[in-house]
Amino acid sequence: MNQSPILVVTTGGTIDKQYFDALSEYQITESVICKLLETARVAQPFRVIELLRKDSLELTDEDRALIAQTIETAPETRVVVTHGTDTMTLTAQSLAPIAGKTMVLCGALAPARFAESDAAFNLGMAFACAQSAAPGVWITMSGTVFDGLKVRKDRQAGKFVEA
Repeated sequence: MNQSPILVVTTGGTIDKQYFDALSEYQITESVICKLLETARVAQPFRVIELLRKDSLELTDEDRALIAQTIETAPETRVVVTHGTDTMTLTAQSLAPIAGKTMVLCGALAPARFAESDAAFNLGMAFACAQSAAPGVWITMSGTVFDGLKVRKDRQAGKFVEA
């Protein structure tokens, strides 16, 4: 297995949302990704950049350009991006021109802070995919690895499907 370091870029999304009280909406707070990786005892070298704290519906073209620039200029060739699920495929498309890097986007349908969240599993899938997949853009959700350019979110079904 490839032991080169993995860059983790956090952008916000449900995976990092927190619920405060009955009168509050979910808010994106400090990323829990480092804690998830620590709890999972990840031995693979990694570095985390907490880049954005946004719901993916609020991401702009400028935000996507920042994500792409951060990845393109990083020394790591294997990258995991935590991202909200609603516009994950748009960000995947913006990363497609980056050559020579394996980039894996993942998120969660329930916040990582929830006991029954899919966050830890999806993050683990992303780490495995980043180590083993060919260069390109991938999305890992719900136990499946998708070509990041041939996938869409089926909101009614609450899952990602091949496009």
